[in-house]
Amino acid sequence: MDNVTPLGGEVYEIDTRMAGFSGITAGYLILGDRPCLVETGTSTSAPVVRDALTSLGVGPDDLATVVVTHIHLDHAGGVGDIAGFYPSAEVVVHQKGARHLADPTVLMASAKKVWGDQLDTLFGTLSPTEASRIRALDDSDSIDLGGGRTLSSHYSPGHAKHHVGLLDSATGDLYVGDAAGVYLPQTGDVRPATPPPDFDLRTALNSVSLFKDLGPQRLLFSHYGPVSDVSEILDRSAEELRVWVDLTRQAHAQGMDLDHAVAMVGEKTRQRYAAPAPEDAETVRQMEMISGVPFNVAGILHWLDRAEPSSG
Repeated sequence: MDNVTPLGGEVYEIDTRMAGFSGITAGYLILGDRPCLVETGTSTSAPVVRDALTSLGVGPDDLATVVVTHIHLDHAGGVGDIAGFYPSAEVVVHQKGARHLADPTVLMASAKKVWGDQLDTLFGTLSPTEASRIRALDDSDSIDLGGGRTLSSHYSPGHAKHHVGLLDSATGDLYVGDAAGVYLPQTGDVRPATPPPDFDLRTALNSVSLFKDLGPQRLLFSHYGPVSDVSEILDRSAEELRVWVDLTRQAHAQGMDLDHAVAMVGEKTRQRYAAPAPEDAETVRQMEMISGVPFNVAGILHWLDRAEPSSG
């Protein structure tokens, strides 16, 4: 299939074709004694992911584990559907997100407020998963991949309070979710992902530092793809967080409303990123739709209102 890319070490990248577009959100299949899917993508992507797994020889009773880095709908919106397709699979998520996979009512209501009429097109509806099939991870935990291979789970908030990074003991791959930001393979840039309501600068930077300390051989971004320049990209991730927060803090201190803050930060950060080639421009634009300037600035302002209420 043209949306499946072998990455070595029995790891396969799956383009989930979010909202029908390529190169926006990736899931990853770890084939082995106990096949494991990392990230499901959205609900509307679930059939695409199922077909990819089928092409790799994973049948309905073969998938052992489904694990998500966090419960945002572009990463976990398909959990309920995938759980239905693979009735033997255990669903694994950080303990702060587990209840929302069992009962998505609050999560979907919150998403509806944010995305409005775009919700169905972009994400679909997260279906509930039986609580008995959900395993809630502690802050430091492990997932058995069989044959002595494990995914070690490392709590990494800052982007979301239910976020974990996942380190593969066999390959040194670190599944970073959104905690290290959004990687743009078209230009080699990495941009922050700082949406409300959970963004916190200190914890976000601590999570990036934790990822460096883990010594991964490769980073596997959910948005989007593998990166081998681990230290360089993680340093850039931390730098971008600081730059975006400093600029948003300036707007906050000047009393700007959200629209004016977004315009100012967007203008001043634009020069930090290379322009994509014409054939890549639409993919980059779609990526910005789910992690663009308005969401980043709104998340930072939300944090500033709590962390620095005397500003402005």
